[in-house]
Amino acid sequence: MKQKRAFKYRVYPTPEQQQILAQTFGCCRFVYNWALRKKTDAYYNDHQRLYYKELSILLTDLKKQEETHWLNEVSSVPLQQALRHLDKAFLNFFEGRAKYPTFHKKRNTQSATYTANAFTWRNGSLTLAKMSEPLQIVWSRPLPNEAIPSSVTITKDCADRYFISLLVEEEIAHLPCNEKAIGADLGLKSFVVLSTGEVVGNPRFFHKDEKKLAKAQRRHAKKKKGSKNRDKARLKVARIHACIADRRRDFLHKLSTRLIRENQTMCVESLQVKNMVKHPTLSKAISDVGWSEFVSQLEYKADWYGRNLVKIDKWYPSSKRCFECGHILTSLPLDIRQWDCPECGIHHDRDINAAKNIVTVGLTVLACGESIRPGRVSSRSGKTQRSRKP
Repeated sequence: MKQKRAFKYRVYPTPEQQQILAQTFGCCRFVYNWALRKKTDAYYNDHQRLYYKELSILLTDLKKQEETHWLNEVSSVPLQQALRHLDKAFLNFFEGRAKYPTFHKKRNTQSATYTANAFTWRNGSLTLAKMSEPLQIVWSRPLPNEAIPSSVTITKDCADRYFISLLVEEEIAHLPCNEKAIGADLGLKSFVVLSTGEVVGNPRFFHKDEKKLAKAQRRHAKKKKGSKNRDKARLKVARIHACIADRRRDFLHKLSTRLIRENQTMCVESLQVKNMVKHPTLSKAISDVGWSEFVSQLEYKADWYGRNLVKIDKWYPSSKRCFECGHILTSLPLDIRQWDCPECGIHHDRDINAAKNIVTVGLTVLACGESIRPGRVSSRSGKTQRSRKP
């Protein structure tokens, strides 16, 4: 079964192409913000909902107006795609996956999407609409044989780097099955501790460059607004942020790919990161570690390669439960990294014990198809009680 997969490459456009892309980015941003305002006003003022079809008709009328006639200078396809992206943003909002859409800003990442009728793909060269020359793409990895992009998205990040993403259909072969199953306990001191005893340290990419970033931000804040020196200082800050993000993304991709290739089943906790980042002292460290991105990568790579990813109940006391006898402590502060079970006397490393509990519960969930709660609960009085399944 073929699946859609995006391949991202670095692009070095010529000055003429940069000018065309700048116009296209600006028009896409204008159309997106204009459509967002139209949808919001129509709902609150007239109690009506506007969708892509209605907005597309209004966009045609907008292009005919004299004050916005400059929208005709760029390809119409990216403008239509901007309306589709807005519809997708509202769908994510109504289904609880994102917040209410906000206006796009000039200083943020810019993007434009072209469908098949707005670019020419010939012998590995890509020419976008309104351009006379193909883009200079750095082919860091080859595309699948005889792959033809169905759409391309070109982006410019805050560090003034250009990237292009080619969406193609590819037959992704499943990896050979094996019987290996691991549990992964995500943490801050160590990024992940596996049930096999392997410990992967936390690189703390943001922490390493935090002083360097703070110095660049102070210099940027002191520059006069609107000056060229302020733009140069802003670019330095953006490059530091981009370096941190690139290193974190590379680390997460390499680790998730290795775990997917080595194991048939991976068990993790379903963490609520958006609630955890509200912690008064650990919010910066939680944001730096990148748990959500890591689990997302495991999820779609497991789907690609025929692996199993199991998310256990977030309330399961994996750290406080003894892996040997099932005794559960009433409390276990974060500063206690090792503890002895009061019932069987086994000495536990907090993270390794949690990883072993995660893989055990994960395999049970995979077999039973339901959320599993602990079978033995230690009450505050010290007595052991049986808990019911939900």
